[in-house]
Formats: sequence, C-alpha cells, structure tokens
Amino acid sequence: MNLVIRSYRESDKKEVIELWQECGLVVPWNDPQRDVERKLSVQPELFLIGLLNEEIISTAMAGYDGHRGWVYYLAVKPRYQQQEIGKQMMKEAEIRLFELGCPKLNIMVRTTNLEVVNFYKSIGYKIDAVTSLGKRLEPDN
Repeated sequence: MNLVIRSYRESDKKEVIELWQECGLVVPWNDPQRDVERKLSVQPELFLIGLLNEEIISTAMAGYDGHRGWVYYLAVKPRYQQQEIGKQMMKEAEIRLFELGCPKLNIMVRTTNLEVVNFYKSIGYKIDAVTSLGKRLEPDN
C-alpha cells in the first residue's frame, strides 16, 4: 500500500471531518470545525493527512510546545484499519516532532478504549503513571 502523507489543505476539511465522524472521534463537547481552525493557527504543518490514490484515509494532528509533543485525531478509515496505516501516520508525526527537538511524545486515550491503548502499546508507547486533568477555557457548544 503506497500511503502518501502530506500536510492538511483547506480543501480537505469536509473529507477530514467525515473521516473523524466515521471513526467515532467527534464528540459533543468538541466541534470538529473549530478544532481544524484552531490547529491551522498553530503549527499547521503538523496536521497530517494520509492519502491512498488521492482519497483521504487517515489523519494525525500533532503539536509541540517546546517541552512535549502531542498527537490527537489519529484516524484511519475503518476499511483500512489493521494495515499499519496508523503506525505509518504515527511514525511520520514522530519524525516531524523529533526534527523540531521534541524529546517525548504524549498520547491521551480514553481508558475505556482498550483497542486503541493496545495499538499504541504495539508501536512502543507505554502507560505513564499520570492523571490527565482538563479545564475548558472556551466551550464549543
């Protein structure tokens, strides 16, 4: 499979959001349109799109704050899952973050999503003994 990975383009928006919906990544408290807009204002080159024959089949939204790297919205169309596309997307995110000087990458996964936790374990991630806390500064809904 010849996956092409490039940075997001504005013309990708509709297809990207449809992919996120198909993968169950859209939740009521996060507006995907606003998430795209927010990402485009900070390190847009780290918003990765995976294409197969010009079809968007995967995404990864990476970032680096000078201390740690992060990846959100890793998505692979269900019919292409289990074919190492997620692994390829993460590898590209890791390379780009490393090139920026990023020493460590953190991933947040819902504790109930064991399939995704096991995916990350299979590509070398370990569960950190931390508690993730959050506070909304701007509500989406």
